[in-house]
Amino acid sequence: MTPITEGTLLWQPDQERIQNSGIYKFMAWLKNNKGLSFSDYNSLWTWSVESLEDFWESAWQYHRIRSTAPYTTVLEKRIMPGAKWFTGAKLNYAEHIFRHASDTNPAIVFQSEHVPLTEISWCELKKQTASLAKTLQDIGVTPGDRVAAYLPNIPQATIAFLACASIGAIWSSCSPDFGTPSVIDRFKQIEPKVLLTVDGYWYNGTLHDRRAVNKELQAALPSVEKTIIVSYVYDEPDTEDRTEILKFAHLVRNETELTYEHLPFDHPLWILYSSGTTGIPKAIVHPQGGMILQQLTTFAIQQGLTSEERLFWFTTTGWMMWNYVVGSLLVGATIVQYDGSPTYPGPHVLWELAEKAQITSLGISPALIGVCMKSGLHPGTQFNLDKLQDIGVTGAPLTTDGYNWLYTAVKKDIWVNCTSGGTDVCTGFVGGTPILPVRAGEIQCRLLGVKVEALHDAGHPALDEVGELVITLPMPTMPVYFWNDPDGSRYRESYFEMFPGLWRHGDWIKIKATGSCVIYGRSDSTINRHGVRMGTSELYQAVEGLDNVLDSLIVDLEYVGRKSLMLCFVVLKDGVSLTDEHKQQIQARISKLASPRHIPDEIYQVQQIPRTINGKKMEVPIRKILLGFPLANCVSPDSMSNPDSLPFFVELANTLNV
Repeated sequence: MTPITEGTLLWQPDQERIQNSGIYKFMAWLKNNKGLSFSDYNSLWTWSVESLEDFWESAWQYHRIRSTAPYTTVLEKRIMPGAKWFTGAKLNYAEHIFRHASDTNPAIVFQSEHVPLTEISWCELKKQTASLAKTLQDIGVTPGDRVAAYLPNIPQATIAFLACASIGAIWSSCSPDFGTPSVIDRFKQIEPKVLLTVDGYWYNGTLHDRRAVNKELQAALPSVEKTIIVSYVYDEPDTEDRTEILKFAHLVRNETELTYEHLPFDHPLWILYSSGTTGIPKAIVHPQGGMILQQLTTFAIQQGLTSEERLFWFTTTGWMMWNYVVGSLLVGATIVQYDGSPTYPGPHVLWELAEKAQITSLGISPALIGVCMKSGLHPGTQFNLDKLQDIGVTGAPLTTDGYNWLYTAVKKDIWVNCTSGGTDVCTGFVGGTPILPVRAGEIQCRLLGVKVEALHDAGHPALDEVGELVITLPMPTMPVYFWNDPDGSRYRESYFEMFPGLWRHGDWIKIKATGSCVIYGRSDSTINRHGVRMGTSELYQAVEGLDNVLDSLIVDLEYVGRKSLMLCFVVLKDGVSLTDEHKQQIQARISKLASPRHIPDEIYQVQQIPRTINGKKMEVPIRKILLGFPLANCVSPDSMSNPDSLPFFVELANTLNV
């Protein structure tokens, strides 16, 4: 690949793509219905945040939101936290899903490591949703009751969620690859009435039996009255359990009409959780109306997704991207679900799925892109990707080399849609649109209706300078509240303590004069080295650009006036050992591409980089471990994808004497 730098132009949309985009159609609607004209995306974005109420009311009208009661006010006050949206409206999330049901396209395409490619029609999805919803009502589930799901990314999870949404029950899910204590930490907070579980699953070619875990969950969750088992691996569930066992397959066979409970705009739709790597995870409650409006705007306007397209994102039910994928059903698109490892039996598996399932929108992580790059994969020539129109990327900043690989090894004419947001709002803050060019290392724009600013040290917004990512105006998907946080203190401390009245998200961002953005990683893991502050993403881009480096982690152990000690940990290709030559290459790359002041004091080879279950590098917990804090105060191993990576760092901490 020809080396490129940040800002290198990689792709521009042609006029046909622009005119077929959701943004173009929305601007035409605004002109015809509101008398508003916009010359480009940036002018539309400016209007969307300066006239915040007008924008979201226009979006409501454009999407033809169905409400059985009229709203009296779009936004009562521009305050955070505590903003009240569309007061008086009554609506239902599931109803908005099924209003675009198709007779020709499937609703779900599914594949796993042990289930071949399967399609589920919209008719069948609605039938099973209605049947399960009726069962939930019959066993006493009412609006506001919680239903907890311990399920992999399978169609049964989607059916169960839609059944809950239709009757006003509050959904919450964890992936079965979570450690049992982590699942209990999450579900025990919300006291679910019903537990949905799976008997087992396959991952990385290995069968994982979850029947014993199901017993532990029931014993630890006294609020659970009924347990619904999905027989995914075994023919018969183990029936010696505390609660009555119902079989999912039997509950979705009844013929009944799907009905909808119409509830207030801010009625809870689902409860998501923070990572929980350093303490009890926050139970984040999102409003159903906000999710309807935001997801429709994201898919129909921002991305221009239609009912003819198929969207996939590699995720589990424990990450907000699962909720995001389900939301694309709101525009009638087909969702593609995959249960299994993204690298088993090799890193080609999702590209092969893209061909077989005729995926038009493929979502993957920078980490997986890095694995594909280092493995020499060339998906554009190995698979037929004619249907693929765009690639979504989130979870961490994508390096310039990653951008370059997507355009050279995957497809030249493709929209790369990098986005950054958070579980906290279950949406993005900054992202893409197919009417703008794609430049290496840059996220295309701030999303419509989201007032993102880079807050300078002096406390004022700045362009072309790195600052704290803050949201200065309310968003419809901001949490209604945290569960078990009656006075709202934990909610305020999480986002509004540093800058009262402004949502501080904890990322470093630079917003360019053009409107594009660059994310520099978490602000709480920034390295201030000899007076020069730098986000870790720039350092990772330098280190992981080396051919032999598969993954890396960088932490600085400066603490309360102690001398800086910067450590770099690298995972190398199989069979490669760390030599002085490798260390010199790493140091030279960092000095040349990032900063000569950020050359590591020590470099270590490790087998794995500690990551959360959602695949994020655990910089802050590892820093705390290396500073000598007790392991129990630093990280919950059950919230990790690879807790066996921790012993190396615990042993190293004993030798550092920092």
